[in-house]
Amino acid sequence: MRSDTVHIDNSGKGFESAVEQTRKVAAYEGISAAEAVQLQVLTEEMLSLARSVTGEMEASFWIEMEDGVAVMHMATQAVLDRQKRAELIASSTSRKNEAAKTFLGKIRDRFEEAMAADPETVSLPTDILADLPFGVLEEPEWDGYERSILKRMADEVKIGVQRGTVEITVSKRFGAAK
Repeated sequence: MRSDTVHIDNSGKGFESAVEQTRKVAAYEGISAAEAVQLQVLTEEMLSLARSVTGEMEASFWIEMEDGVAVMHMATQAVLDRQKRAELIASSTSRKNEAAKTFLGKIRDRFEEAMAADPETVSLPTDILADLPFGVLEEPEWDGYERSILKRMADEVKIGVQRGTVEITVSKRFGAAK
């Protein structure tokens, strides 16, 4: 069974539709209420991971379920600097870029990794910093919460980054499926 494809943007539009598709798949497949909650949490954390790391997001999401195995797919276009790219790939079970399996794929991956921009840092002169009443307000660092939840709950997390396209696949086997 394959769910409908849901389009999600950075403002959260489509996020609730993705969760609703998850509920529909769980009901159709007849998995237990506890497993349905696990599937929903996996969906939410997967989408949150993508939004946290990639920033701007225009994504497609769908679920495939067969023989008790749910596979959640998400694909989006993103411009990633070196740090974000590394954080995203580190979220996968294998800690490798799934899009780089062939010899040419590995070469392309190394090239794209080398061409990725370094994270931007803004340094203000000390005289301007002294004038700011509370110092510089920085964006909080990503805490990796979504990654830890996915790694604990999912059987496998695959992440592929190639030519500005990020594909995330999360799979989980459910025992009581029909």
